[in-house]
Amino acid sequence: MASLSTKAAKELRVLLKPWQLRTGPGKPVALSKFDPAAKPFSNGDKGHDKLAVESLAVEIDGLQDVLFADRRFKVLIVLQGMDAAGKDGTVRGVFGRVSPLGVRTASWKAPTEQERAHDFLWRIHQRIPAAGEMMIFNRSHYEDVLVPVVMGSLSAAETDQRFRQINDFERLLVETGTVVLKFMLHISRDEQRARLQERIDDPTKAWKFMAGDLDVRKRWTEYMAAYEALLAATGTALAPWVIVPADSKTHRNLMIATLVKETLRSLGLRYPPPDAAVQGMKVV
Repeated sequence: MASLSTKAAKELRVLLKPWQLRTGPGKPVALSKFDPAAKPFSNGDKGHDKLAVESLAVEIDGLQDVLFADRRFKVLIVLQGMDAAGKDGTVRGVFGRVSPLGVRTASWKAPTEQERAHDFLWRIHQRIPAAGEMMIFNRSHYEDVLVPVVMGSLSAAETDQRFRQINDFERLLVETGTVVLKFMLHISRDEQRARLQERIDDPTKAWKFMAGDLDVRKRWTEYMAAYEALLAATGTALAPWVIVPADSKTHRNLMIATLVKETLRSLGLRYPPPDAAVQGMKVV
């Protein structure tokens, strides 16, 4: 599979650079500087963007087939964001065409009693992709430096310790052949309000909406501060964060699909050679 031309690769890097965080510990991140309504990967035509997402989804399916056969790499895709930022929509829109062979999705909720009896990464490590697999995290281990921080059950020292442990964990993954792609779906408070209201008003979605879900929205400012802290602490060279403007569902999918496709292409994936014993064989 051909990779991007030198010119196209450079253009992609230019588009991506303002949205990619390789901050290193101690460098602050201000989410207010990232416009959730921006569309850096769009040409301005929504219809064209939708067709592009469909085309990219087909390409990702083909590349994943080679990934599964190649077995030299594993791919972990982290989708993190506030409620209604589009994690489910991204799974459907970008990965809905991908064969279930070699692809899995994990949706993370509050840890169970058994999971709480172990270290916070214990349950995560069990769901890391195997050779040739693509794993999509709908929420992730980053919930464990968001919810307990906002709720006040984790001290500043404990939070910093978890940041270091996450960086060590992700370094282990990368050094053992896992490609880690981390996407923070950045939605505005106004757009979240509109989407949550749409859920409440839709009988096909309202059943899964709880009144308590709005408690998180009331703590919006605290969650933004917690996100800024984790982005600053864990946007590393080996596993950088990409801030994805998510007010536009189509652009969100376009940006993520483009980056996933080009990452897979960059791996130089190839089908393994056939068994020499069957070359030229005729099946009778």
